Amino acid sequence: MQKYLGISFCFLVVASVLSCAYNVEEELYPPVTCDTLNVTYSGTVLPILQQNCYECHSNANVGISLIPLEGYAFLSIKVNDGQLIKAIRHTGEVTPMPKDRPSLPECDILKIEKWVSEGAPDN
Repeated sequence: MQKYLGISFCFLVVASVLSCAYNVEEELYPPVTCDTLNVTYSGTVLPILQQNCYECHSNANVGISLIPLEGYAFLSIKVNDGQLIKAIRHTGEVTPMPKDRPSLPECDILKIEKWVSEGAPDN
C-alpha cells in the first residue's frame, strides 16, 4: 500500500510540474498586422471596393445608387470631399457604408485611409 502511495505521490508531483506553463499572451495570440506600406489604387483599394461596394455602387446600378464608385474618376470625387472615409468609418456624419451591414475590416479601412492620405493616386 505504501508503495502505491509513493508512486501516486510521484505521479502527482510530475503531473503538477508538467501542467505548469509560462504562457505569454503575445506568443499565444500574435498581434495581427496590417500592411499599409505599398497601398495602390489598382492593387489594394480597387479590390476592396469591388468586393464590398460595387454590389450597390457600380455603374450598372446607377438607378439604385446615386453615387457610383466604379472607376477612378467617380471615386476621386468622394475622396476629395471626405465622404468616403466618413462613410466607411461609420462616423455618423454621413450614411454608413456598406449600408445596413457591419463596417469593413479595420485593415481595409486603414489601407483606404493610407491611400487617401497619400493623395489618392491613380496607380
